[in-house]
Amino acid sequence: MGRAVHLRLWNRLAASDPGLLRLAAGLRTVTSIALTLAVLALLGVPVPQLVAGAVAAMVATFAIREKQRSQQAVTLALGLPVALVSVTLCAVLNQWVVVGDLFFVALMFCAVYSRRFGDRGTALGLIGFQIYFLSLFVQATTHALPSLYAVIALAFGCSAVARFVLLPGNPAGTLGRLRRAFRVRLGQLITAQIALLDAGPGDVDKVLDDVRTGTARLHETALMIQGRLEDGTSDEAVARLLQRRVADTEVAAERLGLMLLTARSAERTDTLTLHLPGAPVPTGGELPVRDEASAALRRDLEALHLLVVRPAGEASGTALAHLRNRLLGYREEDHLPRASPPVQDVFRGLGELARAVVGLRTALEGPQDESADSPATARSREELDAEDAAIESSEESQAEAAPTGLRRPTTRAAVQVAVGSCLAITGGELLSSNRWYWAVLTCWIVFVNTSSTGEILVKGYRRLLGTVLGVVAGIALAGLVGHHTWTAFALVLVFVFAMFYSAPLSYTLMSFFVTAALGLLYTLLNTYSLSVLVLRVEETALGAACGVFAAAVVLPVNTDRRTNELLVTVLDELADLTRAAVDQLSGNPHADLVDKARDLDQALADLRAGTQPLTQRLTPLRARRNTAQYVVALLETCAYHGRSLAATAELLPTHPSIAADPRLRGVCARIVHNIEAIAAHVRDPRSTAEIETGPSIASMLEPGTLSTPRYGRVTDRVLRHLQRLDEAVTGLARPLGLRVERPKK
Repeated sequence: MGRAVHLRLWNRLAASDPGLLRLAAGLRTVTSIALTLAVLALLGVPVPQLVAGAVAAMVATFAIREKQRSQQAVTLALGLPVALVSVTLCAVLNQWVVVGDLFFVALMFCAVYSRRFGDRGTALGLIGFQIYFLSLFVQATTHALPSLYAVIALAFGCSAVARFVLLPGNPAGTLGRLRRAFRVRLGQLITAQIALLDAGPGDVDKVLDDVRTGTARLHETALMIQGRLEDGTSDEAVARLLQRRVADTEVAAERLGLMLLTARSAERTDTLTLHLPGAPVPTGGELPVRDEASAALRRDLEALHLLVVRPAGEASGTALAHLRNRLLGYREEDHLPRASPPVQDVFRGLGELARAVVGLRTALEGPQDESADSPATARSREELDAEDAAIESSEESQAEAAPTGLRRPTTRAAVQVAVGSCLAITGGELLSSNRWYWAVLTCWIVFVNTSSTGEILVKGYRRLLGTVLGVVAGIALAGLVGHHTWTAFALVLVFVFAMFYSAPLSYTLMSFFVTAALGLLYTLLNTYSLSVLVLRVEETALGAACGVFAAAVVLPVNTDRRTNELLVTVLDELADLTRAAVDQLSGNPHADLVDKARDLDQALADLRAGTQPLTQRLTPLRARRNTAQYVVALLETCAYHGRSLAATAELLPTHPSIAADPRLRGVCARIVHNIEAIAAHVRDPRSTAEIETGPSIASMLEPGTLSTPRYGRVTDRVLRHLQRLDEAVTGLARPLGLRVERPKK
């Protein structure tokens, strides 16, 4: 009983924090700070140096982002001299206000510009800036430099111990936890799909939202796994195999959800229903079907859920083999139960997802027990083995011309932050000659991981909101803690952990914990007062305003321009994937479709992040928000069909029921042309490219139109994906301002 509860809680944690990345970051940072404080306490140093050591340990830990431990060690070693130089310059230049301010501006420019040199450049720039800020915070002087050198060196050493000894992380372990999170999230999605099968009129909308959320979370985890494969696997062939199996499983799970929704509807469900928040349930989809087939369907969904969530090492036995054999049998027509065609499609989808799960388990855990396999299961394993053998390890990479000069994002951001920080220093000095650096810090932070004026504006107001709430908490905590030093430090550790754990989820929440922790640090430094915390809010508001102003005036990249650039990238990747997949289905040589699908997914994720300023709940432009959500949902629908085509094309060399058909190339030409026409219009609204329309692609499903091997199900599926993709691409034209001409009769 206890083990089951522990496993359930662990799975829930793994699903909420894929790879336990947030938990590891929070624990590693807190451990580094706690170790530094413990050593400094034994040495009997004063409180200001305790504060300096705690902040230095935090910076030395969170600044380093490389995945390989050897690279982390090199960056940490390089970071120490950078930190020592930074604290020295701050202490020396404090005597000359103007010179110190000018150097601070130059330092921020270099810190932002250094992002162009990758993770190491970003980390060293961050360490240099944060240690300079720390020196201002503790009011470092030249007389205190020797002790500060010792404290900072100790903090870096404790950070190394926490990172490499106490809480070591390695890419393979992180990838293993991500794979577990993928399995748990897949189980949660299947649970939501079971609920969709049973949902009544009052619950169906909520359950459909759960299916959408589960689908999106599974896709998020798949992207995270793909980003860790290169560093977390033994060789390239293994990485490509895992990438293929994860992609197959994700596509099969999404397709099953769509088939379930269609099965309980009076009409074929548009894929957009699974991607657009608030999309209505299809006509006739209000009431669940209660019959023998639906009961069998529910039973088999629960069996599939059992196969998915069963931990490694426990996925064997006669009972599980019987369930696996039954599910894989649905891939063959003579094993399908008597039911309506949409319900039979769901059983086929169950079989395909079961096959994908078996393939994923084999890729992760090695050869499985095959003693109780049925003939259908044996055939599925043979197909998987043939696919594994056909995966090529070679990769072709094409280097794209990078922007130069002021067009380079890092250069533009560095210039903007330099201008904004000059304004922040000037305004901050007017508010307070002692606390002006808070305005500069906020100005600098709002430029981190942002690319447009809209993103900076959203980040600025979130930081201001979190700061205001944190000030309220800081006032209450300062009164409770008083001058109890170690109680205050214990609460600071709690807030630091909460800050790192919540950072990817809510920037407002992270800012709240940062400000609450600072209130406690002010108390420890005997500089706490209500006026200081109010000044913190004022400086934060000023810094955010300076950042937004600099972004809007100096080399601006407005939100529309940024989202258009991202949209064009998505459309280009979609056209490339569609063309390559259909070419392969038409008989052309094998292409690297898995990587193309990954590139499309990443481009779509970037677009989704870039449209956040347009889709904020507080935006007054409701029509614009709805349009942005609709366009992103349509693109997610297109990406789903593109991934599905790619997954089917990848089966072509080894699957006995799939044969190439050259006529598919002609079917695809109109779709690719329309995608390119939309991209041309987004690049330049004066473009003369037009949307082509014509006969429905689904009309090609008429008997005799295409040669269909075996049962013809795969060819049907390809054409239906092309039909849905054609409809979704044409649907993009209207919200993006393209006119669609009706076909002439």
